[in-house]
Amino acid sequence: MLEKTFYKMMLSKSFPFPVKVTYWDGKSEVYGNGEPDVEIVFNEKIPVTEITKNASLALGEGYMDKKIEIKGDEKAVQKIIMGAYQSADSFMRASKFRKFLPKQKHTEKQSEADVQSHYDIGNDFYKMWLDPTLTYSCAYFEDDNQNDLEEAQIAKVHHILNKLHPQKGKTLLDIGCGWGTLMLTAAKEYGLKVTGVTLSEEQFELVQKKIYDEGLEDVATVKLEDYRELGNEQWDYVTSVGMFEHVGSENLSEYFSDVYKYLKPNGVALIHGITRQQGGATNAWINKYIFPGGYIPGLPEIVTDIVENNLQITDMEMLRRHYQRTLEIWDKNFNNVRDQIQEKMGERFTRMWDLYLQACAASFESGNIDVVQYLLTKGPSGENLPMTRKYMLNK
Repeated sequence: MLEKTFYKMMLSKSFPFPVKVTYWDGKSEVYGNGEPDVEIVFNEKIPVTEITKNASLALGEGYMDKKIEIKGDEKAVQKIIMGAYQSADSFMRASKFRKFLPKQKHTEKQSEADVQSHYDIGNDFYKMWLDPTLTYSCAYFEDDNQNDLEEAQIAKVHHILNKLHPQKGKTLLDIGCGWGTLMLTAAKEYGLKVTGVTLSEEQFELVQKKIYDEGLEDVATVKLEDYRELGNEQWDYVTSVGMFEHVGSENLSEYFSDVYKYLKPNGVALIHGITRQQGGATNAWINKYIFPGGYIPGLPEIVTDIVENNLQITDMEMLRRHYQRTLEIWDKNFNNVRDQIQEKMGERFTRMWDLYLQACAASFESGNIDVVQYLLTKGPSGENLPMTRKYMLNK
C-alpha cells in the first residue's frame, strides 16, 4: 500500500499532459485533465528503494525487462520522457531523486574499453538502421520538411567542412573519425590531406578498407590510436564530431589543449558535440548500458575550457532540433527492422536500444540537451576566414 502511495505521488505531477497509469494489481488511474493518449503499465512493481536510489536506472531497467510497458503511438516512449523533463515536479528533475554517480575513469585504457563497448557491437548492426554513409551523429536538415537522412548527413559533412573555409592541399585531422565519411569527403571533394583517429577496431578496419578501395592512400590515413598519443604533428584544420562527450569532465580541458596543440598557427577547428545549456550532467542508465563513461558538458564549462586553452571562438551554432529529427528517423529505421535486430541481438537489447533512441530524442525535444558546433581558431577569432557567415553556405 505504501509503495502504491509513493508511485501515485511520483507520477501524479510528473507530466504536463494527461497520462493513464495501470498498476501491477490491474487498477488504473488517470493523472492530469483530459483524455490520455498514452498509458504506462506496470506489469510488476519496482521497489521504491531502487527508484529513490536512481530513478532513470531503475525505470530504464524496468522497461528493458518488460516490468514496464508504454502504450500509445510509435512515439509514446519519447512523449512520456519528454513530458517528464518538461514538468518541474517530475521524478526526472526533482532533487530528491538524484544521487551522485561513482566517479568515472577516463584513462586511455578505460576510454578504449568504453568506445569499443559501444561502437564495436558490429558494423552490420549499425548498417541496419543508419543511413548508407554510416554517419552516427546529428544530421543537418537544410529544409524544415526534409526527411531524407542520407541527404541530411551529407549536408552536415559539407556544413562542417565549409565552415573551415578549407584550402586545397592543406591538412585536416578528424578526432573520432567514425566510419570515415567526413575525412574521406574532405580528401575527395575538398582536396585536403586527411588523418582520422579512432579507438574502434570495427571503424578502423572499415575506414582503412575504404581508403584502399578508393585509391586514397596518398591523401588519407586512419589510425587506431588514442587522440592523446598523436605526438607533435600539426594540421591546418581539426574536426571532431560527437567526441568530447566521451572524454569526461576531468579531461575536457586536456581535450581542448590537444586541439590547440594539433593546430598549426592560425589553424581552424570545428568541434561538434552534445552540450547542456543548463550545466553538465550524466545519466546512470545511459552510462551503464549505452555509453560507459559518458558525460554531457555544460555550455559555460565548454566555453571556459576553450578560452583557457588559448583557442578563440569564431562562431557557435545550436542544432538541437536537427538532432531530435535525426534520432526520430533513426528510431523509425530501427523499428522497421526490429524483428531482424531482435533475432540477432535479443529482445532485452532491442528494447534497450529503442528506449535509448527515443529517450535521446525526447531530451533534445524538451531542451534538456542541445548539440553545438564550435568554430575555433588558434589565433585571433576569425583569422583567415571571411568577414561574414555567407561563405558557410557555399555549395
